[in-house]
Amino acid sequence: MRLLLADDHTLVRQGLIPFFKALDTEVEVVEASCFDSALEAARAQGPMDLILLDLRMPGMHGTRGIDTMIAAFPKTPVVILSGSVESADVVGAIDHGAAGYLPKTLSSTAMINALRLVLSGEKYFPSFAFNAPRPAPAPAVGSFSDGNPLGSLEERERVILGMVVDGSTNKEIARALDLQEVTIKVQTRNIYRKLNAANRSQAVRIAMENGWKADQTVE
Repeated sequence: MRLLLADDHTLVRQGLIPFFKALDTEVEVVEASCFDSALEAARAQGPMDLILLDLRMPGMHGTRGIDTMIAAFPKTPVVILSGSVESADVVGAIDHGAAGYLPKTLSSTAMINALRLVLSGEKYFPSFAFNAPRPAPAPAVGSFSDGNPLGSLEERERVILGMVVDGSTNKEIARALDLQEVTIKVQTRNIYRKLNAANRSQAVRIAMENGWKADQTVE
């Protein structure tokens, strides 16, 4: 098995190699300290079974580096390593096609299990990105009976759901509420989870079936 590990901190790279050895004692780890050298190494020494990129290393330019690497090696899973535990960073990695997001604070067991999952063809993303602490719920808007999933939504979530029902895109919602688009993506995922919806169209259907009106307002 051959892995590409790109991180601008030598100690981080050295600290991660034992995790790879736990996956395969014969693993070959190709190291790089910046995005450009990682791309060059992948081209010169590939094919790779897995590519791990530090989100903040020189030349990465955030999610732009994910796009570039996936475009160059579409069949190789690209996983992000990061010291960041911000939900926006995780969601950004998801939206740009990463196969996983590994916070550097993961325990050794969790890191190894996450890598095994990705190598098996699955994806790994930390649950904190979708379960961040939220403020106490605002008073319910409208009259939703007990057990109605719409009653579990917070005020901001109801505002966003209303705009989703109206057909607004995430970009349009973000502009209207003066928020980052990635914030809207995280909040819509929270809405889907609360409504037990798999996607946008299901969320709209569930809302309408449970008494949401097209002209529903938030007071």
